[in-house]
Amino acid sequence: MKSINIQTVMVTFETKVWENDWKYILTGNYLDRLIDRCHFPFEEKTLIINNVSNRGLVQKYAENKVRKGIIDHYYFAEDYADETLAFFNLTKDSFKGGYYYSIGELVSIYLCKTDYLLHFSSDTFLPKDKIAWIEEALKVFKSRKDIIVANPSWNYSFKSAKKESMDENDLFYIGYGFSDQCYLIKTDIFRQRIYNETNDFSERYPKYGGQLFEKRVDSFMRNNHLLRISSKKKTYIHRNFPKNSFYYNCCFLDKVYAWYRLLRYGFRLAWIRY
Repeated sequence: MKSINIQTVMVTFETKVWENDWKYILTGNYLDRLIDRCHFPFEEKTLIINNVSNRGLVQKYAENKVRKGIIDHYYFAEDYADETLAFFNLTKDSFKGGYYYSIGELVSIYLCKTDYLLHFSSDTFLPKDKIAWIEEALKVFKSRKDIIVANPSWNYSFKSAKKESMDENDLFYIGYGFSDQCYLIKTDIFRQRIYNETNDFSERYPKYGGQLFEKRVDSFMRNNHLLRISSKKKTYIHRNFPKNSFYYNCCFLDKVYAWYRLLRYGFRLAWIRY
């Protein structure tokens, strides 16, 4: 496989927050650590803010992350929603209940200025290791036009990633499938009008999400024989944030919980399973 100079490849890091998790991510150093654990020189680092009740307060903490150089930009999804929907030839009603699960991802793709975009949902993060999966994925992108998505495997379930694949190479399992928990994508493909396709195999996504973003992408990929790669060595961890307001509403405990979350689930120990 051809080598690649990561200093010349432009990748945007992006994650999002919403009303029930922005304090965990923005009031401490959780976001800082999430970015650091990628071990990649991103061209831009952005934050999408979606569906929050106190816009001014969240903006204050986002501005602080910009001042400290943790992120370069932040955007409120509602400010760009109309032009994003028009750009992709979509309507709010077409999501059939999945709009708020989808608009943040679509806005980030619409605003992305780099060749590649790495997305993390707000409740997904990486363990503490230095596996260079991003660089290896970019090499595959350069050599295979039919592969348009890359991700680590999920929650150390490498066997599940293998089961879902139809092929493999030394570093990745290759197959269909798409998840909005974490993805590295070719921006130019995802900035096209690809989100109005359906496929029977894509009906496995949660019914409450309606015609949500990840379901639409999965349909497009299957209909056009486009594939993703899942790392054989790297995993991401998806864990819901607790809904317990006791943690979330205390300015001290939210930071403690966020730190504990990275520590508890950030190392692969034999006795930790998901």
